[in-house]
Amino acid sequence: MLGPQAIQREDTAVDEAAKKTALRMIPYGLYVLTAANDEGAVAAATVNWVTQTAFKPPLVVVGVKADSGAHEIIKQSGHFALNVLGKGQSGLAFAFFKPAERDGHTVNGEPFRFGASGAPLLESAAATIECRLTQTVENGDHSIFIGEVIDAAVKETPAGRADDVTLTLKDLGEKVFYGG
Repeated sequence: MLGPQAIQREDTAVDEAAKKTALRMIPYGLYVLTAANDEGAVAAATVNWVTQTAFKPPLVVVGVKADSGAHEIIKQSGHFALNVLGKGQSGLAFAFFKPAERDGHTVNGEPFRFGASGAPLLESAAATIECRLTQTVENGDHSIFIGEVIDAAVKETPAGRADDVTLTLKDLGEKVFYGG
């Protein structure tokens, strides 16, 4: 087997169009990441860099823009929640493309309640996953937060595959892309 040193490319220039297209081929689910700190500040943002990374303990990872309010609040609180969006909830995804504004127990007009971790849970989410922050990897313009799942809820048990009910980036239309 050849190692990385044995493979040589004569052309080191990256085809930018091909790179962009290839990265856009990665499928993305859509989630609203939420967190709150002890002072009552709430962060909420639509995210799509999410995956489960371990079974025991159950761990998830999420990519969060380093200069976002959510990034700072997650680091302060040590907790976050992923609000899984379901098919037909594209309006929710778009609602959290802009900065979060809290008004009582609503954020960007969406009702929430605080979960066991203290993170806001959107009442209309298809499912919620609450996490305790276990590690942060800061590199580039996003940080990776690794969280241990401490609680989860499903609004309605799906008939068939659970991932078939998750809103995906392609559900938002032909002109909405991420990556590249």
